[in-house]
Amino acid sequence: MQEHYDYLVVGAGIVGLATARRLQDRFPDAAVAVLDKEGRVAAHQSGHNSGVIHAGVYYAPGSMKARLCRAGIRRTMEFCEKNAVEYRRCGKLIVATTDAERQRLAGLGDRAAQNGCHSEYLDAIAIRDLEPNVTGVAALKIADTGIADYPALCRTLAILIKDGGGTLSLNTRVESIDERTNEVRIESNHGPFTAKHLIVCCGLQADRLARIAGLEIDFAIVPFRGDYYRLPGERSNLVSTLIYPVPDPRLPFLGVHLTLTIDGSITVGPTAMLAFEREAYCRWALDIRDAREMLGFVGTWRMLARFPRAGLTELVHAASRKRYLNLARKYCPALRLDDFRDHECGIRAQAVTREGKMIHDFLLKRTPRSVHVCNAPSPAATAAFPIADAIVASLLD
Repeated sequence: MQEHYDYLVVGAGIVGLATARRLQDRFPDAAVAVLDKEGRVAAHQSGHNSGVIHAGVYYAPGSMKARLCRAGIRRTMEFCEKNAVEYRRCGKLIVATTDAERQRLAGLGDRAAQNGCHSEYLDAIAIRDLEPNVTGVAALKIADTGIADYPALCRTLAILIKDGGGTLSLNTRVESIDERTNEVRIESNHGPFTAKHLIVCCGLQADRLARIAGLEIDFAIVPFRGDYYRLPGERSNLVSTLIYPVPDPRLPFLGVHLTLTIDGSITVGPTAMLAFEREAYCRWALDIRDAREMLGFVGTWRMLARFPRAGLTELVHAASRKRYLNLARKYCPALRLDDFRDHECGIRAQAVTREGKMIHDFLLKRTPRSVHVCNAPSPAATAAFPIADAIVASLLD
């Protein structure tokens, strides 16, 4: 039996769920459904990220990331407060450990100011006073940063969607997309669905869904595995805020950092290693199709040629726990090798062009009856509610 909706959202991660809920708010009488191939919401990036509510320090001024991240901080925290989702405003330090990093830190401070994010410059003594176990020559203190239970946030969104009359169809895999003049038709393992409008928020599968919908795209999703370790319970007081290194400005990754978690633990990570399986949250997982597509994409090799040293460094750190430890000990020398406990990794869906360039900003592609979220890596969780606003606004253009 064919099911028909006004709005059909594919992907039950935080962006898809926030979009479905925004559609219900904007169009109370509309029939809204969310499909996902997994048996639960937030099964992938939304449930395997660092849990950080980002402040918007790093992103190019004027970019979607900068604007929507800043707007998303308040929206995320307000949603958590209103719906009893656990979160905490804990702040963070971005720590420079060399003179060269100190110079880049000044540039980050300027960028933060342009993005409307207040930062406070700390010298070495002030760092020690604030965090006795952290060492650096300078740091930026960012108060407007927090952590949240994103899986719980997604589960709450799913409940609100269903309570608002929406449909949540899990274990439903999209097999084809046919956009017609007056509707979009989807074939799935549970039969056909039709809708007046389609929104695709599929993260790690974004390129595949775009292709089966007939979009002409010049990018592919290249997955990067982020390995984490968890500190033992007796080390949970090592730091009281998030501790980040100064990132490489050429790359969209933030480096190995110390992150407080909602359950009271501390994680160390992530690295950024090419993943050979898009949806397996363990080290060295391999899926033949995923690996073949990634290695067969010319953009992967051109990207690696742009950053050969970074790629080799990530491989070494992924293979050696001791080398990984050394990254974190640059700013937290109190860490020991026996502090590291295995922890589930994350997978970042990074859109890369055929020229080998990583797409840094969020990327939405529009057709007459659909919107595809083609690139939405971090800080997409923080920015999910403003991204949803942007998607709904694009449908009304």
